[in-house]
Amino acid sequence: MTAEAAEVSLLNPVHLFMAADWVVKSVMIGLAIASVWSWTVIIDKAFRFAALNRQADAFEAAVASGRSLEEVAAQAGPEPTHALPRMLQIALADWRESRAKGPLTDTQGNLLIARIDRALDSLIAREGQRVEEGLGVLSVVATASPFVGLFGTVWGIMNAFGAIAAAGNTNLTTVAPAIAEALFATAIGLAAAIPAYIAYNKFSIDAGKFSGRLESFADDLQAAVARRLGGGSAPVATPPPPPSDLGFRRSV
Repeated sequence: MTAEAAEVSLLNPVHLFMAADWVVKSVMIGLAIASVWSWTVIIDKAFRFAALNRQADAFEAAVASGRSLEEVAAQAGPEPTHALPRMLQIALADWRESRAKGPLTDTQGNLLIARIDRALDSLIAREGQRVEEGLGVLSVVATASPFVGLFGTVWGIMNAFGAIAAAGNTNLTTVAPAIAEALFATAIGLAAAIPAYIAYNKFSIDAGKFSGRLESFADDLQAAVARRLGGGSAPVATPPPPPSDLGFRRSV
C-alpha cells in the first residue's frame, strides 16, 4: 500500500470499520445504536417541550384575558392533556363541591385549601415524572459511551501491538492503520456522548422550569381560593354562587 493510499484509508470510516477486530466492530455498532437512540430521544423531547410551552402560553393568556375561569376550563375540554387546565379543573371541582354544601367555616376553608394543595401537588409530581421520561437514556449514553469507546480503543491497540510483534516490523506505516482503527472507536464514543450530555442538561433545565411553572400556577390557584374565602361567606338562604366567582389574579 502506497503512502497516499494509506492516508486515504485512515480517513475512510467504512474502511476503518471493516478492517477492525470483531470486538472493536461490536463496540462501534453498539455505540452507533446508542447514538441513534439518544438522537431519537433528543428530537422527541425537543418537540414535546416546545408543544408543552406553547400550550401553556396559550392557556395562561386565556386565563389572563379576563374571561371567567369556568369558561376557560370548559374551553379546555372534559379531559385536557395539558397539566395547567387539569389543575384549574381540579381547583374548580373542589370549590364547587365545597360551596354547594353551604357557607364554609374557617376550618372548612382551610381544609379546602389543603385538599386542593394535595391534589395539585400530586398532579405536578406525576407531570414532572412524565416530562423527565427518556432523560435516563441520555444520561446513560452520555456517561457510558466514552468508556465503551475507550474499551474498544484499548482492545484494538492491544491487537495492533500483538500483530506488530508477530511481524517484527515497527515501521510507522505499519502501525498507523491499526492504531487509527482502534482510536476510531473512541471517536464514535465521543460523538455519541457529547450530544447526549448537552441534551440531558438542557432538557433537565427545561423540565425544572416547566415544573416551576406548574407550581407557580398552583400557588396562584390556592391564593385565589384563599382570597375568595376571606371575602366572607354568603347567607345560608342564598344559593351557592356560580363556580366562576373564584377570582384569579396572577402575581407579577
